[in-house]
Amino acid sequence: MAITKVVCGLIFYNDEVLICRRKPEKSLGGYWEFPGGKVEDGENYFEALEREIKEELDFEIIVDDYYSTVVHEYEKNNTIELISFLCRGTKRELQSTDHDQIEWVKYTELLNWGLAPADIPIAKELIEEFACIGEEMKKEEDEFNAPFDETE
Repeated sequence: MAITKVVCGLIFYNDEVLICRRKPEKSLGGYWEFPGGKVEDGENYFEALEREIKEELDFEIIVDDYYSTVVHEYEKNNTIELISFLCRGTKRELQSTDHDQIEWVKYTELLNWGLAPADIPIAKELIEEFACIGEEMKKEEDEFNAPFDETE
């Protein structure tokens, strides 16, 4: 069984992440997804992601780090390996040539957007991981702001 390698960017601008809706006439039309696309022969993942974002959104990104990989079988003989990367947008304004709608959304709201099935596990992981980071930061802030005990 051949697996198609696909890269996607979890592109952040401040506290929002970019998602794109697939055009109705495309496969998975109407589903939202993290932007990206297929890895071409001879490309590494970073090159593929930067090329796809430039082609589809006329947008430049900074790829920070690998995030996670999901293998998803859409139908018989159509399996993808979706490799995601944490990225930063260099600007907020962009336009899509490959999607009918684009949105910057709070990461906590990702699961409200009808994501493509392969993107859902990545969104769930992102929400859980960032929630844990937020809780840890809040805990550290509370400890830092604790009242001073003069008896010590």
